[in-house]
Amino acid sequence: MLTNRQLQILKVIIDDFILTAQPVGSRYISKKESVDFSPATIRNEMADLEDMGFLEKTHSSSGRVPSEKGYRFYVDHLLSPSELSSKEKTIFEETFGKRVLEFEQVVEKSAGILSELTSYTSIILGPEVFENKLKQLQITPLTEEAAVAVLVTNTGHVEHRVFSVPVEIKPSDLEKMVNILNDRLQGIALIELPNRLNEEIFSLLREHAEHYNDAIKYLRSALVNDRPAKLYVGGKTNMLMQPEFRDIDKIRSIMSMIEDERDIAKLLKTNDRGIQTMIGHENPFNALQNCSIITANYYLGNQQVGTVALLGPTRMEYNRVVALVEELSKHMTKTFKEWY
Repeated sequence: MLTNRQLQILKVIIDDFILTAQPVGSRYISKKESVDFSPATIRNEMADLEDMGFLEKTHSSSGRVPSEKGYRFYVDHLLSPSELSSKEKTIFEETFGKRVLEFEQVVEKSAGILSELTSYTSIILGPEVFENKLKQLQITPLTEEAAVAVLVTNTGHVEHRVFSVPVEIKPSDLEKMVNILNDRLQGIALIELPNRLNEEIFSLLREHAEHYNDAIKYLRSALVNDRPAKLYVGGKTNMLMQPEFRDIDKIRSIMSMIEDERDIAKLLKTNDRGIQTMIGHENPFNALQNCSIITANYYLGNQQVGTVALLGPTRMEYNRVVALVEELSKHMTKTFKEWY
């Protein structure tokens, strides 16, 4: 159990290191108005905090920097989320007040706003694509052996999927298929498409199209997508601005990780309510072990539909970031409820 003095010194060190990225020494702390301890007393307490694993000593300075354990204790016990400024509140209100935008546009814009306000990289896990409902399908031949399927959902989400078409399937049969699919699949959740294709659509194609077995096979490749969700990333290059990531190999690893949508979606998608924080090696991926990720889900009723996340260095401005992520998730939950 830390003493009140140790708590105060630890908080001062972490707050200052977050702002400056420079090791914090005892003389500097002793000059703070909020601190009335001597440099010698502070040095002793810093040594004890280091022995307990909350601080680390750098080779280039007599000062200390927070360890991952120190950051975790800070987030769990010392953090007080800051109040949003009037400017920040106005930005959120204006963004979510424009009902003319499709929800996808709001999500994409939100990712940009969050990254601009924090100078970190924002990642928003969009509503599960396969939970959307099919509104319209178009299939356009590209060549004799390829076509593109354009799926439009009830939320305004549009996907283009190129798929192979066997030469045996005639353009007239392809047109019949599209008419059947639009007639029978409109309003069906994308997650239900495999079952509908295997059952009802299979029977109809058998009656109205030649080579229906091949048709089902290739339609499945066009309509069934196992990608878990859509990611919206804002400020991807913001990580380059952080002093911790001047190592080109380190930043390359992070950029590659962000590009891997499947792993990022898996990392962000949780059923936990409220703000969640992963610090350093708490992240399961090696590329992100010098980073912290702050997440909050947004909901439709009690059902989680997506996640707001902010990726930055472990030296993250947690008090402000937590407030912004929480505010954004609340706005998205409210908007999702109003629209759907």
